[in-house]
Amino acid sequence: MLMFFCGLLMFSMKRKHLLLMLLSLEFIVLSVYLNLFIYLSFLSNEFFFSMIFLTFSVCEGALGLSILVSMIRTHGNDYFQSFSILW
Repeated sequence: MLMFFCGLLMFSMKRKHLLLMLLSLEFIVLSVYLNLFIYLSFLSNEFFFSMIFLTFSVCEGALGLSILVSMIRTHGNDYFQSFSILW
């Protein structure tokens, strides 16, 4: 749980850079995956759901990186102050 709250703290503190926000989101997903894996191992259940969760988290990471690349190509950096939605 400490990993999760550290990730939330970093997500809220680094809200100006998209790359740092994506890294903290991946850290949160990794901590949730670790907690899920430990929970399923204590119950002696199958780990099929953890593989589905891992697949969705990889898709989420790829989508975030594609948004980051498109933002850097259009605006030149990953600052949220530099681009305007109304522009």
